[in-house]
Amino acid sequence: MTSTIEKSTHHARSISLPSSISHPLTLQVEEQLCRLRSSELATTSSSSISHNLASLKDLYECVDDVLQLSLSRQSLSGRVLDGSLILLDVCGTVRDTLSQMKQSLQDLQSSLRRGCSESGVAVNLCAYMTSRKKGIKVIKKCIADIKKMGKTSAPYDKDNNMINILLEMETITQAVFESLLSYMIGAKAGSKQSKLSLVSKFKRSKSCNADVKDIKPLEELEMTIQGFEDGLELLFRPMIKFRVSLLNILNQL
Repeated sequence: MTSTIEKSTHHARSISLPSSISHPLTLQVEEQLCRLRSSELATTSSSSISHNLASLKDLYECVDDVLQLSLSRQSLSGRVLDGSLILLDVCGTVRDTLSQMKQSLQDLQSSLRRGCSESGVAVNLCAYMTSRKKGIKVIKKCIADIKKMGKTSAPYDKDNNMINILLEMETITQAVFESLLSYMIGAKAGSKQSKLSLVSKFKRSKSCNADVKDIKPLEELEMTIQGFEDGLELLFRPMIKFRVSLLNILNQL
Protein backbone atom coordinates (compact mmCIF):
# COMPACT_ATOMS: atom_id res chain seq x y z
CA MET A 1 0.00 0.00 0.00
CA THR A 2 2.86 2.38 0.77
CA SER A 3 4.20 2.07 -2.77
CA THR A 4 0.75 2.84 -4.13
CA ILE A 5 0.53 6.02 -2.12
CA GLU A 6 4.03 7.07 -3.10
CA LYS A 7 3.15 6.50 -6.75
CA SER A 8 0.04 8.65 -6.43
CA THR A 9 2.00 11.37 -4.68
CA HIS A 10 4.83 11.23 -7.19
CA HIS A 11 2.42 11.85 -10.05
CA ALA A 12 0.52 14.66 -8.32
CA ARG A 13 0.03 17.43 -10.84
CA SER A 14 1.90 20.64 -10.11
CA ILE A 15 0.01 23.41 -11.85
CA SER A 16 -0.33 27.14 -11.23
CA LEU A 17 -3.44 29.15 -11.90
CA PRO A 18 -3.00 31.53 -14.86
CA SER A 19 -2.13 35.08 -13.93
CA SER A 20 -4.83 36.29 -16.30
CA ILE A 21 -7.45 35.28 -13.74
CA SER A 22 -7.30 38.34 -11.52
CA HIS A 23 -8.91 37.56 -8.19
CA PRO A 24 -7.60 37.21 -4.61
CA LEU A 25 -9.11 33.74 -4.35
CA THR A 26 -6.73 32.40 -6.98
CA LEU A 27 -3.78 33.14 -4.72
CA GLN A 28 -5.45 31.23 -1.90
CA VAL A 29 -5.92 28.20 -4.17
CA GLU A 30 -2.25 28.26 -5.16
CA GLU A 31 -1.19 28.59 -1.52
CA GLN A 32 -3.32 25.60 -0.51
CA LEU A 33 -1.96 23.51 -3.38
CA CYS A 34 1.63 24.41 -2.47
CA ARG A 35 1.00 23.50 1.16
CA LEU A 36 -0.30 20.07 0.23
CA ARG A 37 2.39 19.46 -2.40
CA SER A 38 5.05 20.06 0.22
CA SER A 39 3.38 17.95 2.91
CA GLU A 40 4.02 14.26 3.48
CA LEU A 41 0.99 12.86 1.64
CA ALA A 42 2.09 9.25 2.17
CA THR A 43 2.37 9.75 5.92
CA THR A 44 1.45 7.09 8.48
CA SER A 45 1.29 9.62 11.31
CA SER A 46 -2.22 10.24 12.63
CA SER A 47 -1.44 13.90 13.35
CA SER A 48 -0.12 14.45 9.81
CA ILE A 49 -3.16 12.73 8.31
CA SER A 50 -5.47 14.98 10.32
CA HIS A 51 -3.47 18.02 9.21
CA ASN A 52 -3.75 16.98 5.56
CA LEU A 53 -7.51 16.50 5.90
CA ALA A 54 -7.80 20.05 7.27
CA SER A 55 -5.69 21.39 4.40
CA LEU A 56 -7.90 19.55 1.90
CA LYS A 57 -10.97 21.20 3.42
CA ASP A 58 -9.43 24.63 2.91
CA LEU A 59 -8.46 23.76 -0.67
CA TYR A 60 -11.95 22.57 -1.62
CA GLU A 61 -13.48 25.71 -0.16
CA CYS A 62 -11.12 27.95 -2.17
CA VAL A 63 -11.48 26.01 -5.41
CA ASP A 64 -15.27 26.04 -5.22
CA ASP A 65 -15.23 29.85 -5.17
CA VAL A 66 -12.79 30.05 -8.09
CA LEU A 67 -14.94 27.67 -10.15
CA GLN A 68 -17.57 30.36 -10.47
CA LEU A 69 -14.99 32.65 -12.06
CA SER A 70 -13.15 30.47 -14.50
CA LEU A 71 -14.92 27.24 -15.48
CA SER A 72 -17.57 26.88 -18.18
CA ARG A 73 -19.83 24.03 -19.17
CA GLN A 74 -17.89 23.59 -22.41
CA SER A 75 -14.61 23.03 -20.57
CA LEU A 76 -15.91 20.81 -17.78
CA SER A 77 -14.30 17.37 -17.95
CA GLY A 78 -16.33 14.22 -17.43
CA ARG A 79 -13.29 12.83 -15.61
CA VAL A 80 -13.54 15.62 -13.05
CA LEU A 81 -17.25 14.94 -12.54
CA ASP A 82 -16.76 11.19 -12.12
CA GLY A 83 -13.80 11.63 -9.78
CA SER A 84 -15.63 14.10 -7.56
CA LEU A 85 -18.46 11.60 -7.04
CA ILE A 86 -16.14 8.70 -6.18
CA LEU A 87 -14.10 10.76 -3.69
CA LEU A 88 -17.23 12.20 -2.08
CA ASP A 89 -18.60 8.69 -1.62
CA VAL A 90 -15.31 7.50 -0.10
CA CYS A 91 -15.26 10.45 2.32
CA GLY A 92 -18.82 9.81 3.53
CA THR A 93 -18.40 6.05 3.73
CA VAL A 94 -15.18 6.22 5.74
CA ARG A 95 -16.65 8.85 8.06
CA ASP A 96 -19.65 6.61 8.81
CA THR A 97 -17.43 3.55 9.28
CA LEU A 98 -15.28 5.41 11.81
CA SER A 99 -18.38 6.51 13.70
CA GLN A 100 -19.56 2.90 14.01
CA MET A 101 -16.15 1.70 15.14
CA LYS A 102 -15.92 4.50 17.70
CA GLN A 103 -19.29 3.61 19.22
CA SER A 104 -18.37 -0.05 19.69
CA LEU A 105 -15.00 1.00 21.13
CA GLN A 106 -16.71 3.30 23.63
CA ASP A 107 -18.98 0.42 24.70
CA LEU A 108 -15.92 -1.76 25.28
CA GLN A 109 -14.21 0.92 27.38
CA SER A 110 -17.38 1.44 29.39
CA SER A 111 -17.60 -2.25 30.29
CA LEU A 112 -13.94 -2.26 31.34
CA ARG A 113 -14.33 0.82 33.54
CA ARG A 114 -17.42 -0.58 35.24
CA GLY A 115 -15.53 -3.75 36.10
CA CYS A 116 -17.97 -5.98 34.26
CA SER A 117 -17.64 -9.73 34.39
CA GLU A 118 -15.33 -11.42 31.94
CA SER A 119 -18.31 -12.57 29.91
CA GLY A 120 -19.71 -9.02 29.85
CA VAL A 121 -16.45 -7.57 28.59
CA ALA A 122 -16.17 -10.40 26.07
CA VAL A 123 -19.53 -9.46 24.56
CA ASN A 124 -18.42 -5.87 23.98
CA LEU A 125 -15.02 -6.99 22.75
CA CYS A 126 -16.69 -9.29 20.25
CA ALA A 127 -18.94 -6.44 19.12
CA TYR A 128 -15.92 -4.18 18.58
CA MET A 129 -13.98 -6.84 16.66
CA THR A 130 -17.04 -7.49 14.48
CA SER A 131 -17.39 -3.78 13.81
CA ARG A 132 -13.70 -3.51 12.95
CA LYS A 133 -13.90 -6.55 10.65
CA LYS A 134 -16.82 -5.02 8.76
CA GLY A 135 -15.01 -1.69 8.69
CA ILE A 136 -11.89 -3.20 7.16
CA LYS A 137 -14.00 -4.79 4.42
CA VAL A 138 -15.54 -1.41 3.60
CA ILE A 139 -12.14 0.30 3.71
CA LYS A 140 -10.60 -2.20 1.30
CA LYS A 141 -13.48 -1.52 -1.11
CA CYS A 142 -12.72 2.21 -0.87
CA ILE A 143 -9.03 1.56 -1.53
CA ALA A 144 -9.96 -0.44 -4.64
CA ASP A 145 -12.18 2.40 -5.89
CA ILE A 146 -9.34 4.91 -5.46
CA LYS A 147 -6.90 2.61 -7.27
CA LYS A 148 -9.28 2.42 -10.24
CA MET A 149 -9.27 6.21 -10.39
CA GLY A 150 -5.49 6.23 -10.60
CA LYS A 151 -5.57 3.91 -13.61
CA THR A 152 -7.84 6.26 -15.55
CA SER A 153 -6.09 9.56 -14.86
CA ALA A 154 -7.00 12.19 -17.42
CA PRO A 155 -4.23 13.94 -19.39
CA TYR A 156 -3.41 17.59 -19.01
CA ASP A 157 -5.61 20.02 -20.88
CA LYS A 158 -3.30 22.53 -22.54
CA ASP A 159 -6.25 24.83 -23.27
CA ASN A 160 -7.78 24.92 -19.79
CA ASN A 161 -5.56 25.32 -16.76
CA MET A 162 -8.50 25.27 -14.35
CA ILE A 163 -9.24 21.68 -15.38
CA ASN A 164 -5.62 20.82 -14.61
CA ILE A 165 -5.99 22.40 -11.17
CA LEU A 166 -9.03 20.20 -10.49
CA LEU A 167 -7.19 17.09 -11.66
CA GLU A 168 -4.25 17.90 -9.39
CA MET A 169 -6.64 18.39 -6.47
CA GLU A 170 -8.17 15.01 -7.25
CA THR A 171 -4.77 13.30 -7.25
CA ILE A 172 -3.80 14.90 -3.94
CA THR A 173 -7.15 13.90 -2.40
CA GLN A 174 -6.55 10.30 -3.48
CA ALA A 175 -3.13 10.29 -1.80
CA VAL A 176 -4.46 11.73 1.48
CA PHE A 177 -7.35 9.26 1.55
CA GLU A 178 -5.05 6.32 0.83
CA SER A 179 -2.78 7.22 3.75
CA LEU A 180 -5.82 7.45 6.03
CA LEU A 181 -7.26 4.14 4.83
CA SER A 182 -3.91 2.38 5.22
CA TYR A 183 -3.66 3.63 8.79
CA MET A 184 -7.18 2.40 9.56
CA ILE A 185 -6.59 -1.16 8.45
CA GLY A 186 -3.52 -1.42 10.66
CA ALA A 187 -0.81 -1.05 8.02
CA LYS A 188 2.69 -0.98 9.44
CA ALA A 189 5.18 1.84 9.09
CA GLY A 190 8.57 0.22 9.61
CA SER A 191 8.34 -1.67 12.87
CA LYS A 192 5.52 0.42 14.35
CA GLN A 193 2.02 -0.98 14.24
CA SER A 194 -1.06 1.18 13.87
CA LYS A 195 -2.90 1.96 17.10
CA LEU A 196 -6.00 0.45 15.52
CA SER A 197 -4.38 -2.96 16.04
CA LEU A 198 -3.71 -2.46 19.75
CA VAL A 199 -7.12 -3.75 20.75
CA SER A 200 -6.18 -7.18 19.37
CA LYS A 201 -4.24 -7.90 22.57
CA PHE A 202 -7.52 -8.34 24.42
CA LYS A 203 -8.37 -11.16 22.06
CA ARG A 204 -5.38 -13.12 23.34
CA SER A 205 -5.89 -12.26 26.98
CA LYS A 206 -7.22 -14.95 29.27
CA SER A 207 -8.49 -12.40 31.76
CA CYS A 208 -10.55 -9.34 30.86
CA ASN A 209 -10.10 -7.61 34.21
CA ALA A 210 -9.24 -4.00 33.39
CA ASP A 211 -6.58 -1.77 34.84
CA VAL A 212 -5.16 1.62 33.82
CA LYS A 213 -2.70 0.20 31.30
CA ASP A 214 -5.54 -1.71 29.56
CA ILE A 215 -7.84 1.28 29.12
CA LYS A 216 -5.30 3.94 28.17
CA PRO A 217 -4.46 2.51 24.70
CA LEU A 218 -8.18 2.32 23.98
CA GLU A 219 -8.63 5.94 25.02
CA GLU A 220 -5.80 6.95 22.69
CA LEU A 221 -7.38 4.91 19.92
CA GLU A 222 -10.72 6.61 20.46
CA MET A 223 -9.09 10.03 20.26
CA THR A 224 -7.40 9.08 16.98
CA ILE A 225 -10.67 7.83 15.50
CA GLN A 226 -12.47 10.96 16.71
CA GLY A 227 -9.84 13.17 15.10
CA PHE A 228 -10.20 11.40 11.75
CA GLU A 229 -13.99 11.47 11.97
CA ASP A 230 -14.00 15.21 12.70
CA GLY A 231 -11.61 15.88 9.83
CA LEU A 232 -13.73 13.92 7.37
CA GLU A 233 -16.91 15.61 8.57
CA LEU A 234 -15.44 19.06 7.99
CA LEU A 235 -14.10 17.99 4.58
CA PHE A 236 -17.37 16.34 3.52
CA ARG A 237 -19.31 19.62 3.47
CA PRO A 238 -17.08 21.54 1.03
CA MET A 239 -16.79 18.38 -1.10
CA ILE A 240 -20.59 18.32 -1.40
CA LYS A 241 -20.63 22.00 -2.30
CA PHE A 242 -17.89 21.43 -4.87
CA ARG A 243 -19.86 18.57 -6.44
CA VAL A 244 -23.02 20.70 -6.57
CA SER A 245 -21.09 23.56 -8.20
CA LEU A 246 -19.81 21.21 -10.91
CA LEU A 247 -23.33 19.98 -11.62
CA ASN A 248 -24.65 23.54 -11.74
CA ILE A 249 -21.98 24.47 -14.27
CA LEU A 250 -22.85 21.38 -16.33
CA ASN A 251 -26.52 22.36 -16.33
CA GLN A 252 -25.92 25.92 -17.44
CA LEU A 253 -28.02 26.86 -20.44
